[in-house]
Amino acid sequence: MKHALLFLALLTVNILVITSCNNQPAGTADTPKGDTVIIKEETVNYTADTAKCIGFVAYNEADSAKRPAVLVIPEWWGLTDYPKMRARELAKLGYIALAADMYGNGTIADSPSLAQKYATPFYSNSTLAATRFMAALNKLKTFPQVDTTRIAAIGYCFGGSMVLNAAKMGAPLNGVVSFHGDLRGVPADKNLLKAKILVCHGAADSFVPQEQVDAFKKQMDSIGADYTFKAYADATHAFTNPKATETGQRFSIPIKYNAAADTASWKDMQEFFGRIFK
Repeated sequence: MKHALLFLALLTVNILVITSCNNQPAGTADTPKGDTVIIKEETVNYTADTAKCIGFVAYNEADSAKRPAVLVIPEWWGLTDYPKMRARELAKLGYIALAADMYGNGTIADSPSLAQKYATPFYSNSTLAATRFMAALNKLKTFPQVDTTRIAAIGYCFGGSMVLNAAKMGAPLNGVVSFHGDLRGVPADKNLLKAKILVCHGAADSFVPQEQVDAFKKQMDSIGADYTFKAYADATHAFTNPKATETGQRFSIPIKYNAAADTASWKDMQEFFGRIFK
């Protein structure tokens, strides 16, 4: 209950007033028929508590219509090229996406030990995590292309845990997608959890053992959550990142890219968006 109250307080303080009117019919994002797709990329600055954050936004500037928006929370390495690539791919699908800078100042970790140092406070301090998450979400809402009634968040590894926590703490989202994310975090509250959930999990992920999977499902079932759990055969932690195999070998950690699971999970995400953005 403490986590929930903290998040609601942050929500009240942080949510920006969006005055633009939205007349786009419901449905999934579509690129304008017959128009050229021109992906616009922007570096955006925003403030979260005492941190100066440097995010990355991508959208199709050939389309002037409002569209669903997706907030992207990176792996524990920080806002590297990988989450930026995912933001671009979302833009090509017709969404506007903002890849968040959770650590602030564009901070990136170049080793597991440094990544753990940066990520640990967010796992242990839900107020910090909620503040950074909401600051990025509110920045995304300021873009005139955003349909503020249709917003989702996706996250990878560390980011997966962050989007699940945000949903459980009452973040105003249509849905969240966790890709190979930690499944622990704050307790779920049926009075707060409004977002639908998709979990894309590697069946061979040694960082997220079966006991954690079972506990997560039990918790979701106990509150009647609208969630879908997908497990991909032979997929380890970080299975969506093409550089995971190289990174795993360099640092002797059990992560590896799995092209089949990457493709399947991206398709599952698109189908999920088609459902939540109707």
